[in-house]
Amino acid sequence: MIESLTGLLPPGRIGWWDLLDIAIVSVLIYELLKLLRRTHAVQILIGGGLVVLLYYAAQFTPLQTLNWLIGDMFGYAVFAVIVLFQGDIRRALARLGRAPFFRYVNRPAAIDETIDEVVVALRMLAERKTGAIVAIERAVGLRNYVESGIPVDARVSYDLLVTLFQPGSPLHDGAVLIQQDRIAAAACFLPLSVDTPVARKFGTRHRAAIGLSEETDAIVLVVSEETGLVSLVVDGQMEPDLQPERLRYRIEALMQHWPFGRGRRAAVGGES
Repeated sequence: MIESLTGLLPPGRIGWWDLLDIAIVSVLIYELLKLLRRTHAVQILIGGGLVVLLYYAAQFTPLQTLNWLIGDMFGYAVFAVIVLFQGDIRRALARLGRAPFFRYVNRPAAIDETIDEVVVALRMLAERKTGAIVAIERAVGLRNYVESGIPVDARVSYDLLVTLFQPGSPLHDGAVLIQQDRIAAAACFLPLSVDTPVARKFGTRHRAAIGLSEETDAIVLVVSEETGLVSLVVDGQMEPDLQPERLRYRIEALMQHWPFGRGRRAAVGGES
C-alpha cells in the first residue's frame, strides 16, 4: 500500500512546485466537498457510484446485456453530468470567482445609509408582523432577478420599503431589488430552496430566502409574518430572531469582510 502511494510521487526530492500542486488539489477537493454538502448532489453521486460498480461487476461476469447497456450510457455521461449538476456547477464557478485572489480588485463606497434605511424598515415591518425579504447583493450579481420584476428606479428609504411590503400594495408579493442605493425593480421572483428538510420546516418566504442564498452570495433578511421575528440567511444558513442593533452589526460585519462589500449593491425583496 505504501509502495503504491510513493509510486505516485515524482522521483527525487519534493520541490516547491510539488507542494503547490498538492495544495491546489487539496483546496479544490475541499471546496467540492463543501459544495456538495447538504445538497441533492450527494444522492446523485451515490447513484452514479452504484452504476460504476455495476459496470465493473459486469466486466468480470457473463452479464453481457448489462455490460452493453451501461457501456453505452457512459458515452452520454458528460451531458448527464451537465444537466444534473447545472446548479451546482454554476455555484462552484461563482465560488471560484470569489477566491481570495480577487478580493482587492474593487472596493466600492460604503452603503451605511442604505443599511440603516433597510434596518429601520425591517424593524417597523416586524412590529406590524408584515412579512418581507431583504437581500444585500455582494459579489454575485442579482441582475436575473431584477429583470423578472417591474422597474421602479427610486432612492432607498425606509418609508418606501414599508409601503412596498404592505399587504395592500400591488407589488408586495414580489421581490424589491436595490442597485447602487436605488430601488431598481419590484415584484421580482426569487428561487425556492429544494432542500427537503427546509421545505418541511419553513414556509415559502423563508424557503425563498434560503434559496436565494444558495444560488448567490447575497445576505438575505427575512421578516416572519406569523411571529414578526427577523432572521438573517447567508450561504444557506439562517440566524433567527435578530434585534435591530445586532442585525445592523451582522450586516456591516459581513459586508466589511467581503471584498466587494461595503456598499457595492443591495437587494431588497418581498415574498408572500
